[in-house]
Amino acid sequence: MSKAFASQADLEVKKVSFEQLSENAWAYTTEGDPNTGIIIGDDSVMIIDATATPVMAQDVIRHVRQVTDKPIKYVTLTHYHAVRVLGASGYKAAGLEQIIASQDTYDLIVERGAQDMASEIGRFPRLFNAVESVPGLTWPTIAFKGEMTLWMGQLEVKILQRGRGHTKGDTVVWLPQQKVLFSGDLVECDAACYTGDAYLADWPQTLDSLAALGAEKLVPGRGPALTTPEAVEKGLSYTRAFVSALYRGAQEAVAAGMDLKAAMAHTRKLMDPAFSQVFIYEHCLPFDVTRAFDEASGIRDPRIWTAERDQEMWHALQD
Repeated sequence: MSKAFASQADLEVKKVSFEQLSENAWAYTTEGDPNTGIIIGDDSVMIIDATATPVMAQDVIRHVRQVTDKPIKYVTLTHYHAVRVLGASGYKAAGLEQIIASQDTYDLIVERGAQDMASEIGRFPRLFNAVESVPGLTWPTIAFKGEMTLWMGQLEVKILQRGRGHTKGDTVVWLPQQKVLFSGDLVECDAACYTGDAYLADWPQTLDSLAALGAEKLVPGRGPALTTPEAVEKGLSYTRAFVSALYRGAQEAVAAGMDLKAAMAHTRKLMDPAFSQVFIYEHCLPFDVTRAFDEASGIRDPRIWTAERDQEMWHALQD
């Protein structure tokens, strides 16, 4: 019997935590659902990852308004996935002026944003509450290459690309004065790493580059905020172990001449003992193994996921 597709059967509403990490940094975390970061500067607010729909963004705004009435001028996108970006229009009434992303993220929205939107809504309907409120794709108004610095009054905000991993456009937000890092899905904690659009060979080196920043607190893409240097290191190590085991399994499968379904079974033997109980593992693994198998087979750039391809892959591996 086939497992329920992706996360269509996940209907459990998660508890939201809103936690202050430093004088200017806050974490909006959701028990394994996608997290949002908040920076409150001297004269404005930045949201890091916009949620999946404008209606869902209203809950982030409600929490922000408990601590400040400053305008929410900036939304920064850590990457292009729909669940992170489609809520951006919900911040317009709160003062939104700029949507910031890497040029690589902008290019991915052009190339595959529409397909990704349909794909993600089909995979995880609960995360797209009031999907009818989404006006369409989210388009950055500022696209940077490599690095940009934004001053929110006296607060220095670094917006950085430190390498490919979760996607080719991965962006982190760094507060050097307070040593707080918002990593997006480059780092996870107690949740599976989704790697369907990843560069697995590059990801560990990118994590090394993030570690070199010396963050003392970190908001991962999913999971609880990491509030000590030891917890930050644990999150980095957890993510490195996940993506390394996944890619190693795929490389071994390809070297042995296995097909994709056999590669899935082989990789499970490596992954299940350490990761089978973490958030969204069963959702992610078929997509993860498919991308890892492609990369290990020499397909350097991720193929575009469509709603049709999702279903075809899922049933081929699960039935």
